[in-house]
Amino acid sequence: MKTRRLFAATAAPLLFAAVANAQEPAHALPDPGPRDHVLYRAADVAWRAGPGSLEPGARMAILEGDPSQPGIFTMRILMPDGFRIAPHWHPNPERVTVVSGTFRLGAGDVLNAGATTPLGAGSYTAMPPGMRHYAIADGETVIQLTSVGPWEITYVNPADDPRGRK
Repeated sequence: MKTRRLFAATAAPLLFAAVANAQEPAHALPDPGPRDHVLYRAADVAWRAGPGSLEPGARMAILEGDPSQPGIFTMRILMPDGFRIAPHWHPNPERVTVVSGTFRLGAGDVLNAGATTPLGAGSYTAMPPGMRHYAIADGETVIQLTSVGPWEITYVNPADDPRGRK
């Protein structure tokens, strides 16, 4: 009888702890996710000019988060046919899904249209921090970009940065 009481006295708290822990995440997530459900139908996406770090003509829509603040964000960028993004890099990872059009992606410090990889709708790429890359839009192209803010873009050649022009 004494053994049963000892077992019950030690097993019950352990069982309670196991059940309580099963209801909690095993570890804290670096991004807890949105506070509320986020849902956009294509017609509901609100496009606006920008971002200012890209040449004029691009449009953007922020879907989640705030690229100017710390944390994960998702935005779409709409580029007209022939739009070019000069060689640049970001201090955080960049994840890109092509929504429509063809996004021709190249790697390196010099824009070389012949060395790009054409990525059609549904294609995906993930680039590590510091990777030098550039892009060209074939046809009107929409990409969806997810990264960690604050979002920064540093052009390999400072003269390519539209923010420095008047």
